[in-house]
Amino acid sequence: MMFSRRQLLLASAALPLSRLARASASWPQRPVRVIVTFPPGGASDIAARLIAPALAERLGQSVVIENKPGAGSTLGAALVAQAPADGYTLLMSNSAPLSISPALMPGRSYDPVTSFRHIAYVGAVPTAFVVRPDVPVGSLAELTAWIRAQPEAVQYGSGGLASVGQIVGEIYAQRAGLRLQHIPYKGSGAMRNDLLGGQIRVAVDALPQNLPFLRSGQLRLLAVTTAERVPQAPQIPAVGELGLPELIAENFVGISGPAGVPEAVVQRLDQATSQVLADADIRAKLLAQGFVLDRKSPADFADFVSRQALAWAPIVRQSGAAL
Repeated sequence: MMFSRRQLLLASAALPLSRLARASASWPQRPVRVIVTFPPGGASDIAARLIAPALAERLGQSVVIENKPGAGSTLGAALVAQAPADGYTLLMSNSAPLSISPALMPGRSYDPVTSFRHIAYVGAVPTAFVVRPDVPVGSLAELTAWIRAQPEAVQYGSGGLASVGQIVGEIYAQRAGLRLQHIPYKGSGAMRNDLLGGQIRVAVDALPQNLPFLRSGQLRLLAVTTAERVPQAPQIPAVGELGLPELIAENFVGISGPAGVPEAVVQRLDQATSQVLADADIRAKLLAQGFVLDRKSPADFADFVSRQALAWAPIVRQSGAAL
């Protein structure tokens, strides 16, 4: 029986697809690595290390966390965007590389929507205005008045360039007419060490890591960047109730992969992550760290990323932030 050239081409093209289908059906067959775009100690890193062991148990393979910070989180994100779409290189996605940095990159090395397959949403991390106890203020309004009264620009720290903390700080400075000097750190852990040590006195940082210092009295939290108060710190007012809706900003955390990850892998990973997040012990640990958990399907997650990137882009450009 003779085959036409078209039939031979179609058959040859189908071979890699069939192999890919078989491989994705039995995924994973080797360890899976998850790229965190911040150094150890940040919200994304905390979530990754809480979830990874339970995820590995359900997948039957090791889940290895790799911290790849730098360039406003774009180094790690670009690494994943350019990786093979086989499900073995994943991103602990968050707002920095997907909703902030793309608006600041002169030549984009990836697109926050089309370069990724957004798979499993974990939750959102509120940001907080944090001060040392020796700053003589007890509210965000008092902080604003205190900053205005200073003879020089007040330094504030964040976890890095193009972080949610920097964006919130820059918008706060612009809207209130304040002189603030941003001090970017290579991760929230390093910044918090300086804050505790007195090298800086003000920070805009993710809520989870600051809760222990709130409880111990080592730091004071003046407001969280949410529409309403959060259960983990009900005594802290939300910027929404303070009449400052422009400061509402929640850094999401989720799991994404390169564009083109097979549907079978997406479904397996989404299902496994949902099971992990339904575990009472893991939920309690994430909630204790200040995460606001939610369930989104992969389609809902992708839509969320698209809408946030679109909404934040003009705000990020107006903020004066730069990579």
